[in-house]
Amino acid sequence: MSDTAVSPPSYQCGGCGARVEYSPGTAVLSCPYCGHRQQIAGAGREVREHPYAELATLPRKPAASVGPYTFGCPGCGARTESDALAQRCQFCATPLVADTAAVELIAPEAVLPFAVDQAGVRTALGRWCRSRWFAPNSLKKVSEAETLKGTYLPHWTFDARTVSDYRGQRGEYYYVTETYTVTVNGKQETRTRQVRHTRWYPASGTVRRDFDDVLVPATTHLPEQKLDQLAPWPLAEAVAYHGDYLAGYHALRYDTEPEAGLAEAKSRMAPVIERDCRSDIGGDEQRVNSVRTTYSEVTYKLLLLPVWIAAYLHAGRSYQVLVNARTGEVIGERPYSAAKITAAVLAALALVAAVVIVYMLSRS
Repeated sequence: MSDTAVSPPSYQCGGCGARVEYSPGTAVLSCPYCGHRQQIAGAGREVREHPYAELATLPRKPAASVGPYTFGCPGCGARTESDALAQRCQFCATPLVADTAAVELIAPEAVLPFAVDQAGVRTALGRWCRSRWFAPNSLKKVSEAETLKGTYLPHWTFDARTVSDYRGQRGEYYYVTETYTVTVNGKQETRTRQVRHTRWYPASGTVRRDFDDVLVPATTHLPEQKLDQLAPWPLAEAVAYHGDYLAGYHALRYDTEPEAGLAEAKSRMAPVIERDCRSDIGGDEQRVNSVRTTYSEVTYKLLLLPVWIAAYLHAGRSYQVLVNARTGEVIGERPYSAAKITAAVLAALALVAAVVIVYMLSRS
């Protein structure tokens, strides 16, 4: 792997000469010192979906073979090596944003800019801590993050038109009257009951569905399950990529190739297609034995989503949480109170015992 030299743009404040960075929830860069604001150039360009077939014609390399960027800081002149798409200079905190056109990787097409600022993170974290069941009472007092990093995480989105041929069975209920005997007060009694059965009939057909923006994480730095829990994302609010939206934030470049992303997207489409098949089969129950799906008009784009990665300290231990920087949704680790769990179990056992006692008394 070879390093790629990058000359980041200069994010110098036009008012005081300090630095400007992206202001959450806006389309401007602002200075944290004098408040000077400047509009992000080019904001408003339309977000495009790219034909998947064009991937084969792009002059790209596998992400694993691309070396780290070498940033030359326009603020202090320091040189920094990093595989991040954006970060701060470790010496003077100047925003460093890579030129995506200078590297043989797929460039981001869109970005969902930060809308929740650091104050919003504190509010969301405090609300989340106070709402945790079986958490120690002291957790409710936590409102400050020990560490906090605003990070853009790469995701692939895929659109596709699908046609699925299926084979299965349709189940229809019918009822049969059965006779049975019971013993009541030492005597045999004959009773009847309706017993449900199912008749199965062969079924086959074709269903069609258009998928839009099937979202797949393009980074392995965080568990996919955790990233999925941050959904839903307001993807309709994404804007065309511009490096200025990354100024002052960390941004990861993708390490999951789009081919692997499409395979994962298809696996996420499959349950939706199966539900369509079951709906088409109808009846009271359905069995789907096989589905053959063809995909057409497949498009993709690389999208950056904003996440606050935070850690809070409780009882001498650090817990990590992720905050959706558009909606304020919080997911992550939390402590449990053994005393509260024990009390809840004992209360449940007492309730069960009380119900049994009432039942026995009513039978006597």
